[in-house]
Amino acid sequence: MSVTEKPVRPHPLRVIGFLLASFPLRIAAFVLVVLALVLGITTTMLWIGIPVLVAATSLTRVFTDLERGWCRVLLGVEIPTPRRLPHGPGLLATWQTRLVDPTTWRELNFVLLALPLGIVEFVAGIVSVAVPPFGIFVAPRIGAMHAALARSMLGPDRASQLEARARQLKASRARGIDAVEAERKRIERDLHDGAQQRLVAVAMSLGRAQFKLDSDDAAGARALIGAAHADAKLAVSELRDLARGIYPPVLQDRGLDAALSSLTARMPFPVDVSVTVEPRPPAPVETTTYFIVSESLTNIVKHAQGADRAAVRVTRDDDTVVVEIVDNGQGGASLRPGSGLSGLADRAASIDGVLTVVSPIGGPTVIRADLPVRW
Repeated sequence: MSVTEKPVRPHPLRVIGFLLASFPLRIAAFVLVVLALVLGITTTMLWIGIPVLVAATSLTRVFTDLERGWCRVLLGVEIPTPRRLPHGPGLLATWQTRLVDPTTWRELNFVLLALPLGIVEFVAGIVSVAVPPFGIFVAPRIGAMHAALARSMLGPDRASQLEARARQLKASRARGIDAVEAERKRIERDLHDGAQQRLVAVAMSLGRAQFKLDSDDAAGARALIGAAHADAKLAVSELRDLARGIYPPVLQDRGLDAALSSLTARMPFPVDVSVTVEPRPPAPVETTTYFIVSESLTNIVKHAQGADRAAVRVTRDDDTVVVEIVDNGQGGASLRPGSGLSGLADRAASIDGVLTVVSPIGGPTVIRADLPVRW
């Protein structure tokens, strides 16, 4: 969960179901937890209270885990389980650790607050059934407020979120460095195997042509100069293709739509292209998008068995550019370490993006990248 995650407005019918159906759970949670706490506290001096209090905190965890599940299914809000303090063996060590764990107290406060809150929400649910406009316009806002409260009390605290974010950025930076290093090696390899070999052939042909001219063999020299000219044109073409793969001029001048249309026009099979990214995203996002599409299409040509058609779809909302590449091959692709798709995931992670691959046996294969437009 991001520290800047926006609240969502859930569907009215789901919210009404949540308001009504969660009330019995809140009654059970409140009664069982309060009884266990009272019994445990009053019998602590006899040592019987220790396992009872441990059971009370365990019940609290069970009910708050159920609450997270309800919020995910009915309110559409994912609440990650916060990190808990590790405890040693034995009931006493477990209780001592839970006693000083802030998560325990936050979850306990939520369980105690949930009953009076649930009474209000249950009444709102009944009113929503009886008065449809209330259910359509007001109930979703109640659900959104409940989700925000549950997320603040049952999710990781801000320090944990910032710590997780720091770990994510550290991993993203490392993967970005790996992606840049892999790209550098690819460029070096392409230069060595392509343009460099052509230029060596040009130099050798010109050297032999000079020898022919010294020997008054004009016809032989003309043939060698022609071969050198052909190799020079191939070298220029390969250098142009290499530069286009790094950052094509059309991408800078005309944006993703024109760049991807130009890219797909060179594919050996038809590719449907749909690009809707207004306003234009930042240059790093455009470059990453182009790279992911280019490499994905190349992988389809090389590895996708039976693929004779593909589709590229790029859309944008306020915060994210979503890139989807679909082919009709036999599937079976996966994000294996060291694979080409893993390199694409590293490239997406370099700007804090996420790449996923869905490729069941029999196809189709869907490669999706979610790239943030703000950092």
